[in-house]
Amino acid sequence: MQTRSLHRINDRLRQAQKALSRKVEGSNNFEKARKQVARIHARIADSRTDFLHKLTTRLVRENQTIAVEDLVVKNMMKNHKLAQAIADASWSELIRQLEYKCQWYGRTLVKIDRWFPSSKRCGNCGRIVDKLPLDVREWDCPECGTHHDRDINAANNILAAGLAVIVCGANIRPDRHKPKGQLRNTRKGKKQKPKS
Repeated sequence: MQTRSLHRINDRLRQAQKALSRKVEGSNNFEKARKQVARIHARIADSRTDFLHKLTTRLVRENQTIAVEDLVVKNMMKNHKLAQAIADASWSELIRQLEYKCQWYGRTLVKIDRWFPSSKRCGNCGRIVDKLPLDVREWDCPECGTHHDRDINAANNILAAGLAVIVCGANIRPDRHKPKGQLRNTRKGKKQKPKS
């Protein structure tokens, strides 16, 4: 969805809600203002849905395999600075539409575990940095010196993990049992040898 048109609609919504708050509840003018607010809400919902359908259809038609992160959107919405942007993106609905459209078109959708360090892992050498705050959009790998854009690096890592799941059957998806024959991370971040 274009952000400029979305900002314009949100401005209209803010004005309509302000006008509604000034009306006497139960009056005819209150009812008119309430219907105006409802129409703007419906327009926002319709434009989000229209954008998502067009985007997901294009993604599914153009790609054989789609890899996505299994995010907990409900928890991310608790961040008041990001909540509006996350709501506008409608991530949960995006994943839902991708799932059924991939089934329709015979495509493969791979969900990567939400704890997979897609942003913190260097796409060149595999080194995982200890901390990477959300405001850091670009970073250099301390191991190999490669310069990364946070989002592009994360997308490449998610795609690589998704392809690993398809090709090798690697265990990237969240499950409750411990992986066998693979290195696993402890809580302190040190790697342990696989259990036999």
